[in-house]
Amino acid sequence: MNRAIEHWNVSQRAVASHEGVVAAQHGLAARAGASMLAMGGNAVDAAVATAFALATVEPWMCGLGGSGYMVVWLAGERRARVIDFQGMLPQGIRPDDYPVDPEVPQSIMGFPGVVDRRNVVGPLSITVPGAVRGLSHGLARFGTLGLDTVLGPAIRLARRGLPCDWFTTLQIGLAAADLARDEEAARTYLPGGAPLAPEQFRPLGRLADTMQQLAAEGPDGFYSGAIGEALVRDLAKGGSRITLEDLAAYSVIEHDSLDGSHRGAVLHTAGETSGGPRLIETLAGIGERLDPSAGIGGESWTIYADALDAAWKSHKARMGRGPDTQGCTSHLSAVDGKGNMVALTCTLLNRFGSCVMLPETGILMNNSVSYFDMREGYPTTMEGRKRINSSNMCPTIATRDGEALFAIGASGANHIQPCVTQIAALMLDFGLTLEEAFNHPRIEASDRGSIRVDPRLGSEVLDHLRQRFDLEVAQLLVFPKLYACPSGVSRDPATGLCHGINDPSHPIGGGAIPAPFDLTRESPAPVRVRA
Repeated sequence: MNRAIEHWNVSQRAVASHEGVVAAQHGLAARAGASMLAMGGNAVDAAVATAFALATVEPWMCGLGGSGYMVVWLAGERRARVIDFQGMLPQGIRPDDYPVDPEVPQSIMGFPGVVDRRNVVGPLSITVPGAVRGLSHGLARFGTLGLDTVLGPAIRLARRGLPCDWFTTLQIGLAAADLARDEEAARTYLPGGAPLAPEQFRPLGRLADTMQQLAAEGPDGFYSGAIGEALVRDLAKGGSRITLEDLAAYSVIEHDSLDGSHRGAVLHTAGETSGGPRLIETLAGIGERLDPSAGIGGESWTIYADALDAAWKSHKARMGRGPDTQGCTSHLSAVDGKGNMVALTCTLLNRFGSCVMLPETGILMNNSVSYFDMREGYPTTMEGRKRINSSNMCPTIATRDGEALFAIGASGANHIQPCVTQIAALMLDFGLTLEEAFNHPRIEASDRGSIRVDPRLGSEVLDHLRQRFDLEVAQLLVFPKLYACPSGVSRDPATGLCHGINDPSHPIGGGAIPAPFDLTRESPAPVRVRA
């Protein structure tokens, strides 16, 4: 459909530094994180600062009302740890609150449609959020700076307001109908009934005050203190069943990474409930068949597609459901000069989550109830205080001989794992640099009867693939994001030089090197150090 829509090629250069790099889906958030490195902080400090900053500059993807995973590589200990801060259903969840309506399309997770889409939009679509507890836990366990310091850039950004450009207008426009259902969200993002126009900073309600309070009180203030009480008051007005007891009962899960191997490297992923098992299974399938000496061509892409389809077929058989196709997520990666790395993926699930903005706190809430099935007998069936147990998020760190090589991940629902796996494979199979792998055209395969192919792969590759697969020839575009939106960092163990890059087709993302956080430099020219 979109094979000839756009007539230019886009590429992005990686930023580089020996002191570390942060890459994220918004350049300002990456700069916020990199400023922690400039202050002497480590990769965890940088990643957490970036994640909080994203709540103020990319609110349609993630925020304090969301959830996610963090994979941390501890260079001094030569081990990886995972922090699972996925959302949790309230104790009082009632499946009969979500009656099936055959006239409503399936949810974003492939479950039956529900009356008024109440599992997708509005207060009944919200789970207990894990982001604040998860980010704070990671900082306390593995960071070096205090929460008040790490929150500093995010608070400054929130007080200034959402920076609006054409991409912001696009994101709001895509969700406008659902944002209009909520009074506070509509007031913030649809002034006068229309999406925000570019070239302005839009106040974000009481979000800055909430972040300031969080910096003073810590995460307990969110889960059992004044912030939590305000959350529950607003949620109750909309009919949500989340209580203060549910907030207080929330905890993160910290565990060892789920590991696989490929070409002498170890891939550390977020665990069984993430896209990690599919990544490991895909790479195993590639490793069995691919001869890297033959180079990148039609046969290598055929092997990649076969392995991806096989992994997705196994996944769908395990979960008893189809893939989600519309989720909106944010991924960031960070590395410091000592070789510590973080791959962190966080989400509100859908664009703007539930489209509910709580007036007392300014927090946009997730719509992760749509991760769950109201029908009985499935691994994802609704139960009180059940955690999200199936996700496409795939934050991954690769190491070799105890040294971190790269940290990658992506946003884009079912496109995430194919994207992350191919970037890892291109680097490990064929020796591509991070910059080369991110700029290289890819395919998208997830056992749906056809594969999507970027026409930049060339006619010879397309003709070869066409012998085996039904092809959807589709360009890499700003929207729709048909090949995911990756962010990654790498480090050369021999020289210590670090690189960072975001998806070349994403207009507001990028990498940042250590520097003070200066909001007067609205569009700084990145300083690059080439090897």
